Amino acid sequence: MSDTATTPASPPPTRAADRTPVVPPRAKPGRARAWATRAPLLPALVFMIAVTQLPFVATLVISLFEWNALYPDDRGFTGFDNYSTVLSDSDLRSSVTTTALLTATVVLVSLALGLGLALLLDRRFRGRAVVRTMTIAPFLIVPIAAALLWKHVLFNPEYGLLNGLLARFGDLFGFTAPQPDWISDMPLIAVEVALIWQWTPFMMLILLAGLQSRPLDLAEAARIDGAGDWQIFRYLTLPHLRRYLELGGLLGSIYIVQHFDAVFTITAGGLGTANLPYVIHQEFTQAQDYGVASAAGVLVVIGSLILAMFALRVVSSLFREEGSRA
Repeated sequence: MSDTATTPASPPPTRAADRTPVVPPRAKPGRARAWATRAPLLPALVFMIAVTQLPFVATLVISLFEWNALYPDDRGFTGFDNYSTVLSDSDLRSSVTTTALLTATVVLVSLALGLGLALLLDRRFRGRAVVRTMTIAPFLIVPIAAALLWKHVLFNPEYGLLNGLLARFGDLFGFTAPQPDWISDMPLIAVEVALIWQWTPFMMLILLAGLQSRPLDLAEAARIDGAGDWQIFRYLTLPHLRRYLELGGLLGSIYIVQHFDAVFTITAGGLGTANLPYVIHQEFTQAQDYGVASAAGVLVVIGSLILAMFALRVVSSLFREEGSRA
């Protein structure tokens, strides 16, 4: 009987996918590592809460109390009575109307002038950097200093620059030029002009950034097809700038709604120029009614937060559009 050699069975063929090494899943960072990465931000967070949120909470609490420094014994909890007082007071209602008119005028005119300046500064010419710096300069001036400049250097009826130019113009052409008292004759327009002068560079910067981000190949193709400058601006440039116009309008509205310096400095709130921040200041410093002033301040903050929410949505949409082009 012969021995038969038994050969071991060969293993079944393995696929390429079976030969790939198995990589263990990466372990998620623990809580200690997460806190270590966030720890450098904690001082800034604590500072922001202490500077912004705690005063707002204190203002919110005071707005629920009848709190007048002239009558310290009558202090007590009143709920939302201060808010009804704010909404029913005729002076406060007129200040809301003045604030809306002032904000709308300044924002719209600043946007129009800023768009014109952005279109001019988007072109190449000698000395463009110097012109841009000079154009931005009004926005860099301290608001109270800008208001004093307009009140004493430009609007003054006796030695102001505007009346001096009118007098010189009249002497050149042989007639007696009028010498108006700009602040007394047109108080709200005087405040608006000072704010427009200061906020036009801000709008120009935003719109100039939008102009420099537009795709130039579309404009060149449209020009080859026979489109003129106005058609390119209307159908290509203006739709591209829509988001930037919205952003400039929202940001400008947030700041101008809370603006106090120009009204306080140029007109001292008189002649129908008292906006809501000025009336709040009067309620707090002269009437000493802390409850009503705090309620009005809370309403202003709520309105500003609503505008800020829309501004953040516009900014996020701009970032998404830029990311999709990259």
